[in-house]
Amino acid sequence: MAHILAIRFSALGDIAMTVPILYSFAMRYPEHEVTLLSRPMAAPLFEHLPANIHFKGVNLKNYEGITGLYRLSRELQEEHFDAVADLHDVVRTIVLRHIFSRRQIPTSYIDKGRYEKRKLTRSHHKELYQLTPSPERYALVFAELGYPFPIHFTSLFPPEGADISPIADIVGERQEGEQWIGIAPFAAHKGKIYPLSQMERVIALLSQNDKNRIFLFGAGEKEKNWCEKWDKTYPHVTSLVGRMKMNRELALMSHLDTMLSMDSANMHLASLAGTPVVSIWGATHPFAGFTGIQTAKSKTLQVELPCRPCSIFGNKKCRKGDYECLWSITPQEIVAAIEDICQNHHKN
Repeated sequence: MAHILAIRFSALGDIAMTVPILYSFAMRYPEHEVTLLSRPMAAPLFEHLPANIHFKGVNLKNYEGITGLYRLSRELQEEHFDAVADLHDVVRTIVLRHIFSRRQIPTSYIDKGRYEKRKLTRSHHKELYQLTPSPERYALVFAELGYPFPIHFTSLFPPEGADISPIADIVGERQEGEQWIGIAPFAAHKGKIYPLSQMERVIALLSQNDKNRIFLFGAGEKEKNWCEKWDKTYPHVTSLVGRMKMNRELALMSHLDTMLSMDSANMHLASLAGTPVVSIWGATHPFAGFTGIQTAKSKTLQVELPCRPCSIFGNKKCRKGDYECLWSITPQEIVAAIEDICQNHHKN
C-alpha cells in the first residue's frame, strides 16, 4: 500500500477542484491512500470522501520561511509518505517537494500552463483556445507518479441531497413547486464581480415569481451588508452570510435547483454538490481551465470582446475602465438562464 502526500494550499476554488480528483483516485486505487495538505478552512470539502482520502490542515503562519518549511517537512516525514504530488507549484511547495526529493521520495508537480495563459490574456494577438482544465492537470500529476485514472465524479452527496434538518430553522421547509435558487454575488476581484446594481435587478426580477426561493451566499462584513439589504428589500430572499459554516452551505447547495455565481469558489462548491451553475465571466474566461467539474446542465454567461480575457485571476484593472465585459450581460439574460435550468430540473 502506498501513501501519497498531495499539496494544495490555496485558493478555495482551486482546493475544491482537487476533490473530484481525489475521489476518482480513491475509486481507482482503494488499496492506496492520499493525504491532502492544505489550509484548515478547506477541511469541510473532504468530509464525504472515501476512507482512503485524508485531510491535513496546517496554519502556514506557524511555518514561515525556510526554517519553518524544514520543520514542517520533518513533521510530515513522520507519516512515511511514499510519494509527493505537488498540485500548487509555488515557492512553499517547491521547497517542500525538493526536501522530499533529496530524501529519495518520488515527486511530481502540476504544469500550470503559465506560458499558454499569458498568450490567452495578452493585449494583442491573443490565442483563444481551450486550455487543459485544472482538474485534468491535477490528475496528470498522479499519472506521472504511476497512478493514472479516469475522472468520475457526480456529487459529494446522494441523489436526494444532504441532510439539511440541522439548518431547518434558517431555510424552512421546501414547498411543493418551489424553485430553490442560490446566488453568490461576489468574488475576490472586481474584474469578476457582476455590477451590484445589476445584480440587485436580477434579484428583484427573480423575487417577483412566488415560486422562487432565493438564498444569498457570501462572507465578510461588506458582503453581509449587501445581502442583508436585499433580504429586507425583496420577498422570498434569505441572506445566509455569517449564519452557517461551509459544511452546512454545501448541504444546502445540494438541494438547490441552480446556483448563480461569479468565476469564484462558490461556482466550484455548488458543482461539488452536484448543482447546475449559471456562471458569469468578465475579465476571466472559461478557456483558462478554471471551470472545474460542472454538471452538463450548467451554463456560462459571457460576451465576446477583443480585450477578453485580460486576466487569469480577474485582479487587473480594466484597460478601458468601463468593465464592458460585465455590464454587457443583462439581468434579463441571467434570469432567463436560471429559469431555463430550473424548468429542466423540475421536468426531470
